[in-house]
This record gives sequence, structure tokens and C-alpha cells, in this order.
Amino acid sequence: MKAFSPLLFFFVAYVGGSILLHDFYAIPIIVAFVAASLYALFVFRTKPFNNIVMAFARGAGNENIMYMILIFILAGAFASLAKSIGAIDATVNLCLYFLPTSLLLPGLFIATCLVSMSIGTSVGSIVAMVPLAAGLATQTGNSVALYTACIVGGAFFGDNLSFISDTTIVATRTQGIAMHEKFKANLRIVLPAALIAMVIYAVIGFGSSATHSVDAPDIVRVLPYLVVLVTAICGFNVIVVLAIGLLLCSALALGLYSLTITSVMQSVDSGVKAMCELIVVTMLAGGLMEMVRINGGIDSLMNKISRRIKNRQGAELSIGALVVLADFCTANNTIAILTVSSIAKQIAERFGIAPQRVASLLDTWSCFAQSLIPYGAQLLIASGLAGIAPTQIIQFLFYPFVLALVTLGSSLVKKGK
Repeated sequence: MKAFSPLLFFFVAYVGGSILLHDFYAIPIIVAFVAASLYALFVFRTKPFNNIVMAFARGAGNENIMYMILIFILAGAFASLAKSIGAIDATVNLCLYFLPTSLLLPGLFIATCLVSMSIGTSVGSIVAMVPLAAGLATQTGNSVALYTACIVGGAFFGDNLSFISDTTIVATRTQGIAMHEKFKANLRIVLPAALIAMVIYAVIGFGSSATHSVDAPDIVRVLPYLVVLVTAICGFNVIVVLAIGLLLCSALALGLYSLTITSVMQSVDSGVKAMCELIVVTMLAGGLMEMVRINGGIDSLMNKISRRIKNRQGAELSIGALVVLADFCTANNTIAILTVSSIAKQIAERFGIAPQRVASLLDTWSCFAQSLIPYGAQLLIASGLAGIAPTQIIQFLFYPFVLALVTLGSSLVKKGK
């Protein structure tokens, strides 16, 4: 247990401190990781201190960690620059422009799925779509909680599949696979869940008298998202994909939308800065997990898990349980995936589970957990924008519950890899 004490220290400091302060965001997650990292450096005294520090540094500077950080930087720059040319608003308008009024509720769900998949952030999609959905619900006398939950579910669907989502980046890089491999594996799980949720929303919202009007779609502004999506699906390296997206956004900004070179650079700068906390936490988590590994923690846990797991189904369920538990403790699905990824990889190798399947399980189960915690950023923001309690939203979150059932079923009946 001593080998895992740095992680336990982190969980106690972050979760326990937040409970004592009655505010899950009172303690910044980066502060909790710094404290846990310092604890890890001083608690293990079996080696010279300089050797311990160097081991931590090797974990923090692991080639997969550095690769992820480069992707985070490019993804942040692309997302910020795309937003500056109005790509988010254009994507929302494009989706809503073609929605039939009689199917507004499932239409909002589909629109949010596409928006989130394009911009790669569930939080950003919620910010863009919840005010619109809440307004439509109020206008027609329908449930604000229902309409808001529809948006939250769609946001998690898109985030789970997006090629520029931080959860996808972490899930694929830690398992050593290409993004399009995880996309194909994930689509088999989330698409049936989304279709079932859409039918539920269609039945509930059938006959709605809501009306809405939006501007005519501007396809040119949506083009960067479409190019990124298509090139990623075609199997291009994610660095190339994001570089193409950045160049296209820059060309549109300077050529069609009259932005200056200075404003383009400032937009890129703000996007990269927005990723700084995630970058630092990723490095600290990498160092922390290396400390656990070199002190035998991962091998010990693997031995204990292996004795209890009898087959592939049990292995997949264990991976899901680990990432759900980590997400409940951190309230951050990206950090949850990063925390358990190395253990999940070893479980998968032992029981012959394909890496793309593992990445899909990590991303899917973490998104499910994140959608159910009322202290998570997504539900807090959605409830704040809609003016309701987070618990009111959870009761209408059909998509995450269906997703969990489909994922569980796929683990129980799936054969082979």
C-alpha cells in the first residue's frame, strides 16, 4: 500500500479537502497534484534523493507525455483560432437551421453531438447550446431540466468521439494507438446508445410547438472543423491534422474575415495558455505514476487484480470500474484516464484485449462517470446557465445511462479482441 500512498494522498487532499470546504472546486486540482508530488519525493527513501527526483522527472518527461503535450498545445491553438473566426456559432447555426420544429428535442441532441464532436469540448458545447435550449423550453412551457439534459448528453457523445478532445488524446496515446482506430472501436458502442437516446427524446418531445429561427448557415466558417474531422478519420497523424486546421483557420482569418496577424497570434497564444493547467497536471501525474511503478505499486496491484479476474469480461469490467472510481475522485475524466491508463494497459495485455478497445473503454466509462457527478464542471456550468440544480438535470440524462448499458453489454457478450 505504501507504493500507492501518493495517489491516496492526492485523493484525500483533493476530495477530502473539497468536502470539508463544501466546494469541490475550492482546491485547484493542480495544487493537489503538486502536494502529492512533493509527498512522493520525500516518502520513498530507499534510494538517494537525487535518484528519486530523476525518476520522477523521467516519468513526467516520458515520450508519450511529451507527445500528448504537443497535441494539447496544437488542439488549444486550433480551438481558439476557430472560435475567433466564428466557427462555433456557425456550426450551431448549421445544425439548427435544418432542424424540423416537430422534432426539436432530438434535433437539439443531434446538433449538440455534432457541435461537440467538431470543437472537441463538452464544456464548450454546453456553454454554446444550453442558453438556446433553456430559452426554447421556457418559451414553450416545457421542462428546462429536460432540454438541458438533452444538451449535456449530446455534449458527452461528441466529446467522446472528437479527434481534438483531451480525453481522446490521452486515451489513445497512453494505449499507443492512432486516433482513427479508437474512433472506429468507440463508434460501435456510442452510436447505438445515441440512436436509442434520440428515439427516447423523439418520443418525449414529439409534437412540440416550439419555434426557432437562426441565421443562414455559413459553410466556410465550419470548413476547418470539417477538414479536421475528415483528415483524422482518413488516418492522418493528429499533428498533421491539427497543423492543417491551424493553417486553414489562419488563412480564413486573414483572407476572408479581416483579422490581423497580431490578432491571429493572440488567439493562438490564448488557446495555448488555456491548456497550461492540463499540461502541468499531465506532467505531474506522469511523474507520480512513475514513482508508484518503481516502488512496485503497479506490479502489486496487477497481481491482486489478476487473482480476482478470471476472463476477458472481468478484465474489461475492472478497467471500467477503475476509471469510474478515479473520475469520482478527481471530477475530471481526462485526469481519471491518465491515472489508470498504465494499469489498464497491463490488464489488457494479460487478457488479450486490443489497445483500441481499452482506449474506447477508458473514454466511454470516464464520460459516463463525469456526466453523473453533480460537482463536475459540465453539470455545474449547465445548471448555472439554465438556472436549475445539477440533480434536476441528472434524472433526464438518458444518453449516459444507455451508454453505460451498451458498454456493459458489449463487455459481457463480446468475444475475442
